[in-house]
Amino acid sequence: MSLGAIPEYLLPDTAAVRGDRLSIGGVDLIELAEQYGTPLFVYDEDHLRSRCREAVSAFPDGVAYATKAFLSQAMARLAWEEGMALDVATGGELHVALAAGVPADRLVMHGNNKSTAELEMALDVGVGRIVLDSFAEVDRIESLVAAGKTPPQVLVRLNPGIDVHTHEYLQTGITDSKFGFGVVSGEAHRAIELAAASPSMDLIGVHAHVGSQIFVAESFAKAIGALAPFLRDHDLEEISIGGGLGVAYITGESAPSITQWSESVMDACRRHGINARITAEPGRSIVAKAAVTLYTVGTIKEIDGVRTYVAVDGGMSDNPRPVLYGSGYEAFLPRAVLAERDKAVRIVGKHCESGDVIVSNAAVPSDIAVGDILCTPVTGAYGHSMGSNYNMILRPAVVFVRNGEARLVVRREKYSDLTTRDIPS
Repeated sequence: MSLGAIPEYLLPDTAAVRGDRLSIGGVDLIELAEQYGTPLFVYDEDHLRSRCREAVSAFPDGVAYATKAFLSQAMARLAWEEGMALDVATGGELHVALAAGVPADRLVMHGNNKSTAELEMALDVGVGRIVLDSFAEVDRIESLVAAGKTPPQVLVRLNPGIDVHTHEYLQTGITDSKFGFGVVSGEAHRAIELAAASPSMDLIGVHAHVGSQIFVAESFAKAIGALAPFLRDHDLEEISIGGGLGVAYITGESAPSITQWSESVMDACRRHGINARITAEPGRSIVAKAAVTLYTVGTIKEIDGVRTYVAVDGGMSDNPRPVLYGSGYEAFLPRAVLAERDKAVRIVGKHCESGDVIVSNAAVPSDIAVGDILCTPVTGAYGHSMGSNYNMILRPAVVFVRNGEARLVVRREKYSDLTTRDIPS
């Protein structure tokens, strides 16, 4: 196994080679690792802002950043500053967005099992709209409004019953799903009629999300075709196509840009005679390629006739996607970014699991050594946000880099943080 230098299209926009070393945002990655320690998430702020602006331009009727992909106060403020609304799916995500100073009316509240407390919180602060996901949720909102809360604007999430080409755990629009009201079952019509007749809510449109990490634009066109009759029959003013646009993670993959995705969606809406606001909720396509993760190599084990294991100081606690979905990643050494990657290894973490694998079949330079800084690109989505403290590992720091400067936006956890919720005996 031998690969050349890491492909440029897998790196953040401002990535540049200085000598043999890689910098992002004008900041050397090795120096970042020395200053902030590892594991470390490094985000290219210009990349983030560029994708937010592209999304706002591509969906002029409205676009919300899907915060589940990556959320911190700094990220919430950045997306809002660049003109995006924010999609939040729990009381916790709502709290962080509000703490960041994002106006409540710029928030869209999601979730397939919103509690009464979460809905009350959303109504109290005045979120922009709520996406209905169940009949129980309709009952909860009606009870809250009856108790004096202001009726919210709502979208009804429909399940179009569409099978898309992605991992089964990422399919959210198939008939057998916990999300939305089924089109095939007839629940979609009933939910829309119920919401339209209820004085406790203002029905403005429908929503669908068919899945994540989708590369085929036709999948979104199918969803639009399934939703079109509901818009016409009920004279609704908005359709949200959700998110799910895929990104390239490994050499040889390619994905549509946000603009190309929008063009496909708009074209499908025209073909189906939809004359309504067209909104979207991208997440992964905003943040995934904006970040890299830096690790320190701690152990290299050569097993004759089997494989070489390279163990780093993170793992499934900062990137669970390989364990959950079998997701592929690339790896390289930022000290020698242009070097031939001619050594086959398996990059693993430090957790007590044989499945704690970061890159199953990685190619790295043959002179990789203990103490090297190793980098995995395209880690800006669903790494930090899905992280854990398994084995009581300290969660990594996050830095934003721009114009030659780095700013810490999420500090590294301390051992004392691990016991802050314990009740002393």
